[in-house]
Amino acid sequence: MENKARVVVVGGGVVGVSTLYHLARKGWTDCCLIERKELTSGSTWHAAGLLPLFNMSYSVGQIHKYSVKFYKELEKETGVSVGFSDVSNIRLAKTKDRWDEYMYYAGVAETLGIPLNILTPEQVKEIWPLCNTEGLLGAIQHPDDGYIQPADLTQALAKGARDMGARIERYTTVEAIEQFDDGTWIVKTDKGDITCEHVVSCTGNFARKTGKMVGLDVPVIPVEHQYIVTEPHPDIVERKESGLPEMGVLRESDSSWYMREENGGLLLGPYEKGAPCCYVDGPSDDSEYELFQEDLDRLMPHIETAIERVPAFGEVGIKKVYNGAIAYTPDGSPIIGPAPGLKNFWLNEGHSFGITAAGGAGWQLAEWIVDGEPTIDMMGVDPRRFGPYATEGYLRAKNEEAYANVFTTHYPDEERFAARPLKMTPIYDRLKGMGAVFGSVYGWERANWFAPEGYEISISDLDLGADVLTDHNHALPTEDGRIVEKWSFRRSNYFEHVGNEVKNVHENVGLLDMSAFAKIEVSGKGARDWLNFIFANSVPKTRGRVALCHLLTKYGGVKSEFTVFEFAPDRFYLVSAGAYENHDHDVLYKLLPDNGSVVLKPITEKYGVLVLAGPRSRDVLGKLTRTSLSNENFKWLTGKQISVGAATANALRVNFVGELGWELHHPIEQQNVIFDALMEAGEEFGIKPFGIRAMTAMAVEKSYRLIPRELSIEYNAFESGLDRFVKLKKGEFLGRDALIAAQEKGLNWNFVTLEVHDVTDADARGNEAIYQDGILVGRATHGAFGYRIGKSIALAMVKPEFSAIGTKLEIKILGKLHSATVIEESPFDPDNEALRA
Repeated sequence: MENKARVVVVGGGVVGVSTLYHLARKGWTDCCLIERKELTSGSTWHAAGLLPLFNMSYSVGQIHKYSVKFYKELEKETGVSVGFSDVSNIRLAKTKDRWDEYMYYAGVAETLGIPLNILTPEQVKEIWPLCNTEGLLGAIQHPDDGYIQPADLTQALAKGARDMGARIERYTTVEAIEQFDDGTWIVKTDKGDITCEHVVSCTGNFARKTGKMVGLDVPVIPVEHQYIVTEPHPDIVERKESGLPEMGVLRESDSSWYMREENGGLLLGPYEKGAPCCYVDGPSDDSEYELFQEDLDRLMPHIETAIERVPAFGEVGIKKVYNGAIAYTPDGSPIIGPAPGLKNFWLNEGHSFGITAAGGAGWQLAEWIVDGEPTIDMMGVDPRRFGPYATEGYLRAKNEEAYANVFTTHYPDEERFAARPLKMTPIYDRLKGMGAVFGSVYGWERANWFAPEGYEISISDLDLGADVLTDHNHALPTEDGRIVEKWSFRRSNYFEHVGNEVKNVHENVGLLDMSAFAKIEVSGKGARDWLNFIFANSVPKTRGRVALCHLLTKYGGVKSEFTVFEFAPDRFYLVSAGAYENHDHDVLYKLLPDNGSVVLKPITEKYGVLVLAGPRSRDVLGKLTRTSLSNENFKWLTGKQISVGAATANALRVNFVGELGWELHHPIEQQNVIFDALMEAGEEFGIKPFGIRAMTAMAVEKSYRLIPRELSIEYNAFESGLDRFVKLKKGEFLGRDALIAAQEKGLNWNFVTLEVHDVTDADARGNEAIYQDGILVGRATHGAFGYRIGKSIALAMVKPEFSAIGTKLEIKILGKLHSATVIEESPFDPDNEALRA
């Protein structure tokens, strides 16, 4: 075995071999894959081989799209059959909510260029004659979908990689992985050591064991997945003998199972509640081609619905039950990208749909490793979307929950319940007592909205209109048993109450807990110069000024967004989105100069943030501080340390709602004191708490951008409309050359704000397709009803020739076309008079 390589890939399943293949295809042929046993001996060998293009995630959708296209090409390239059965995939719908989900997904598919057919029950019957179509509303079909033979696919990838010069070492066990001071890695095996520049962990069920070798707590724990293969059925055998096409992959989402033909019989794969985690500490060292004892009792509700939908399934005996491990993460999406805190250590783990994702995951990871950046938005699968809170107990609860929810309707306002509450601010109980309905981000509990006292939804209001297994469509009951929130793709029961919150902020004053913001202190003699180099905007020269700064990729795309405030000489306070704390802070750490002139100190949990906003906010805060809050003495986009009653805070005159107000960044232990003081002082001015949904609606009215929606590595900063935050004349900064080149070449996209007409009960959410004269010209990135202006608003990226103010377009929302007009940015208060008041 050679003792040097540019990259060592650990793990010989389909994901690892795809990573090796794509590295070699990028020209890095001096790469080596190490597999402890035989290729595919982990989870790959027992996978059902399905290739579902359907995914509500923009990131994962692109990865799956690439894989399906690539697998067809791979067979031609290598001459090795991959066993691709291009039989299509049909997803059935029994409820209106499910149909809304499919219509929402249709927008995702169209913007990604994934062909999709909408089928009537009669058309389903034509394609799947053994299917009982009673009770169906319809179905969607991916004509390019199907299934593949996982072992054959892996061997084709391996041949392709070897043909390009990459090496594969089988029956070689990695015993340790260490990094030298110069950044070089050494991978120690039972057959010798290999030094390399990069290590990629693709170890599936062994992910946590591999992570421990380098000090990582990898957020992956497998869950048991069972599927049943039946004996041949005469009708299926007859179809095959008659030369009829295979009926394809059938998915009854409302009963949480998939089914396809298998050797003249049927294969049924349920996703049941109660499937347990396994391999919590990793498989044994000798594990190979391992299965668990089947448990058909867990599957009986799904088996019964399968027999009802496909009576033939109940007419033949069971040939084999497979029960194997599938790696899961807390949200069900894989982790693909750089490991936090480690240089040149990469993760390609947590693949619950590993066969489908392997091609795209290997492609993007190779792009990332070789060129320094991926070519598509990867925030939805970035390993750093989880933080230190995702330890074993959390993972066990969340991963089992993710498995049980594979087929549930993925409502845009859904908030899952496992491992909650986990991280709570001091005022959590106060907000709860005021009717807060909480959501969770990065482990933090945040109030989404506030239900009126005694408010309740009747059980009849929650009826889905059909007898289904995936029937959960509401938030958890309150402590006294009331259900207060119903999930929907349309305007739901909280629409009116969120509107009341917006009205109160706009007319009086509101208070919002945003303590989940990620916060970090940057200090040192080199801090200012370093920040000016990594940010496109200039760091304020005057202490006390606040700036919005973007960290770009070398291609000019937006990687991170920070609010920057210099609160003391050479000491800067940076605030970014709470959901991306691990990502943003890791990006900063990996850009630090080597000379020690800049020091980073994470302080997220040290400080809370309360947002006081509305025209009476100055009146409220003025009762609690001696600091002058006048417009002359405390201008917009400035900050000062002030007293708030007996407590203290850094008050920043910024907010994300577009009203007069302050963010009060305070010692977390003083939060209750500050909250109580503000509520008491604001009583005469009509102060009320408000939540994230009201904040979001107001932000859309201001055309404020968000990562990874309007701000993405896929769009350069000018395409995202960040011109006023880009200072090309200040000198060198990350991405500057790419932006200059983009200006000269011309932009591919423009950010626009749309007024959507004739909307009655459903607003844009993001990923809706946008047309002119039937031609796809862009995609929505966000949307909401603008309560202050009384209009439905969508934010979007469109081709530049369709971006002029007044341009007439169409947007498809839940399958219905609505006319839309490009309007001026910030339809509410375009001149920022409220903010500057």
